[in-house]
Amino acid sequence: MYRPPHFRDDDAARLDAFVRAHPLAALVATSQDGLTGNHLPLRLATKEAGQRFLRGHIARANDLWRVLPEGAPVLAIFSGANRYITPAWYAAKATTGEVVPTWNYAVVHAHGAIRFVHDRDWLLQVVGDLTDEHERTRDSPWQVGDAPGPYVERMLSAIVGVEIAVSRIEGKFKASQNRTIDDRRRIDAGLRDEGLAANERAELVRLEDGRNDGQPE
Repeated sequence: MYRPPHFRDDDAARLDAFVRAHPLAALVATSQDGLTGNHLPLRLATKEAGQRFLRGHIARANDLWRVLPEGAPVLAIFSGANRYITPAWYAAKATTGEVVPTWNYAVVHAHGAIRFVHDRDWLLQVVGDLTDEHERTRDSPWQVGDAPGPYVERMLSAIVGVEIAVSRIEGKFKASQNRTIDDRRRIDAGLRDEGLAANERAELVRLEDGRNDGQPE
C-alpha cells in the first residue's frame, strides 16, 4: 500500500483498535483462477509472544476453502470512514486558487497466512466470541445458547472456520495531515455541516497541531 510518511500509522495499539472498530474485512487472495475477494467479519485475537490472529468463518458452500492451500498468503482490508474533500474548504481557494479535490479515508491492511478449520468445538468458540463481541453493548445481548441446540449444530455444519496468522499490519489514515491546521479546521467544519458524525470526522481529519504544507498525497 502506498503510504506517504504523513499518512502512515504503524502504532500497534491504534491499528488493533481500528480493526476491532471496523471488523468487516475484504479478504483478498490468489487462487488458480486468479484474484478472489470475500467480505466477512473477522475477530482480532492475540496469543503468546504477541502473535495476532484474525478469526471468522465462511459458508461451507463458498469454495474458498477448497481452492486455497494451507498457509496461502492473504490480505485482509479493514475500511473506516471515507469522504470526498472539496477544495472549496481550503483558505487558498479565495487567494491563489491553487487547490484541488481529494478523498480522505482510513484503512488498515493485515497480511498473513490462512488456514481453514472444520473442528466443531473451534467453530462454536469462534461463533460465540464473534457474537459476544458484537452483542455486548445491547440491553439484552443475544447468545448462541439462546438458539435450539439442534439448530446450532446444523448451522455449525454449514460453515468453515477461517484463521489468519498475521505477519504484517499497516495503517493509512489520510486525514489532511498535509494541510495547515486552519484548513483542517475548515474541513472538519465542512464535514460537520454535511452531517458527518464526530467519530467519523475524527478518522478523517487530524486536528492536532503540526503541519506539512505542500506535501504530496
